[in-house]
Amino acid sequence: MKSQALVEHGAPLREAAKTDPVPKGTEVLLRVAHCGVCHSDVHLQDGYFGLGGEKKLDTTGLHHLPFILGHEIEGEVAALGEAATGVKPGERRVAFPWIGCGDCAICTAGAEHLCNRPRALGIHVDGGFSDRVMVPHPRYLLDHDGIPADLAATYMCSGLTAFSALKKIGRAGAGEAIAIVGLGGVGMMGLRFARALFPEATLIGADIDERKRKAAADAGAELLYDSAEEDAAKRLIKETQGGVAAAIDFVGSEASLGFANRVARKGGKVVIVGLFGGRFSMPIPMFPLRAISLIGSYVGSLAEAQEMLALVRAGQVSPIPLESRPLDQANRTLDDLRAGRVVGRVVLDCAA
Repeated sequence: MKSQALVEHGAPLREAAKTDPVPKGTEVLLRVAHCGVCHSDVHLQDGYFGLGGEKKLDTTGLHHLPFILGHEIEGEVAALGEAATGVKPGERRVAFPWIGCGDCAICTAGAEHLCNRPRALGIHVDGGFSDRVMVPHPRYLLDHDGIPADLAATYMCSGLTAFSALKKIGRAGAGEAIAIVGLGGVGMMGLRFARALFPEATLIGADIDERKRKAAADAGAELLYDSAEEDAAKRLIKETQGGVAAAIDFVGSEASLGFANRVARKGGKVVIVGLFGGRFSMPIPMFPLRAISLIGSYVGSLAEAQEMLALVRAGQVSPIPLESRPLDQANRTLDDLRAGRVVGRVVLDCAA
């Protein structure tokens, strides 16, 4: 079993090898073919999320080192524990990584991605920057028949995160607009799912990177803004006659959330997805006076993942730009994400 492992927070990943794990009980060993690289992997490598100023959310206690990152995983069933049923060796599957304890009220309500005792692949237990990964139960292995394998991997985080965030909007029809703030890998997914879920709404893309705005235009964004420009929010409000019904912040920085908040109309929604870091404040009376909703959205549920894949299989969601790199380029990819050099998504070829 070969992997690119985190051996020290804030340091480069290193190649590691160990004996292949043997599945027991309901466990399934997946031979990893593809693993997407997510910006949250950057934070986990660094060991913290920024909370604004000098404050940080320490993530070093989430796992024991050496640790294998990577949670957008696709591969082939390699071996089954004695109690694992529903999949067979040789079948291709994507792994739903947001696994909970399975016993608490949150898990039994179908929201185990929000469990307080999580076992998420690549976050709390070893993930997919490897040629093998252990999945605790076959129910987390989803059929991606009809979807290209490398693209299917990315749907388990960036796709699911975008889909779940957009579902929180509710309705947005003709004459209303939705702003996608931040056009990285998840934002580009958001743009495509927004077109499928809200076919009559006007889609707006906002990003400080001209390359990403151009990619969004090619993907169908009808209005585009450089959110760093001083008058961008004012122009958007004017051109939409009052602002957007919903703004989805896929960056999660002080600047991006400030922009999303400014362009939301009265009665609008701001959905915060990104984890870049910072602080936000707004006078309390403005919440009722604007009748605005501020909503946090964290990945998505197993049921949402299944619903999302059905939508993709139906041909209603166009693919985002993908770049394939070998597993030993995981560290380079994390550095490129950190520097904002990635358009779309990089997927590691773990079987090469």
